[in-house]
Amino acid sequence: MNQVANKNRKSKETNVPGLKRKEYEQKLRKLHVELVKLQEWVKREGKKVCVVFEGRDGAGKGGVIKAMTERVSPRVFRVVAMAAPTEREKSQMYLQRYLPHLPSGGEIVIFDRSWYNRAGVERVMGFCTEDHAKQFLSVVPNVEKAIVESGIVLLKYWLEVSPEEQTNRLTTRIDDKRKIWKLSQMDLDSYTRWDDYTRARDDMFQATDTAWAPWFIARSDNKRQARLNIIAHLLSSVPYKKVPRGNVKLPKRNVARTKPLSASLRIVPEAD
Repeated sequence: MNQVANKNRKSKETNVPGLKRKEYEQKLRKLHVELVKLQEWVKREGKKVCVVFEGRDGAGKGGVIKAMTERVSPRVFRVVAMAAPTEREKSQMYLQRYLPHLPSGGEIVIFDRSWYNRAGVERVMGFCTEDHAKQFLSVVPNVEKAIVESGIVLLKYWLEVSPEEQTNRLTTRIDDKRKIWKLSQMDLDSYTRWDDYTRARDDMFQATDTAWAPWFIARSDNKRQARLNIIAHLLSSVPYKKVPRGNVKLPKRNVARTKPLSASLRIVPEAD
């Protein structure tokens, strides 16, 4: 890896005044407590919340989602990251394959990219025609209005990353064996089309930033701050209340004896 680029990237992420790792973790811990309160309220009241994350490759969507969901139940906070459409799905009405994933009562559904693929990657990379993209942009506000009127709280976040920081992040994926799966040929092809994505983004905002489903823009060059900002904003956007519960303590139990495991069982070896 280019050591200079890596050093600059590390400096951007860690040497931010007032937001060292310890402070970030302390703030995130407090937000996690509130997310659990939100979870319990959504479950008890049967509420429905849908959160859409969009942004360029390397904008930090996955990191925000991980920070948001690492301390809550996956049965309530359900993440949807859809693969490329099948041949059958390609023959359907475009939005059809997304609708079954919308939340039912007691669920918070998080879309790691969403139906807005049509306004972004599909339009820029030529997977749909211009007419299809424009038709989508004209239709989706009314679809989202129907979603909101059905009782779903719909929150749409766009993570805005600079071209320099995007380059830093994509570069690290090349040499880091833990991240190489994040860098596809599509990502490489998309990387050269920054201005095309900018135009597509602006068209999307103009057509779909509505009173009932507005876009919220989060600057994400500082990953830690972006995660805190988005989680705090989400919590402020849902009028949840703390669900009362009594004091919890473990009941008494009697353990007569501890029986050793059979020597014939296959025990996982201790790692070096």
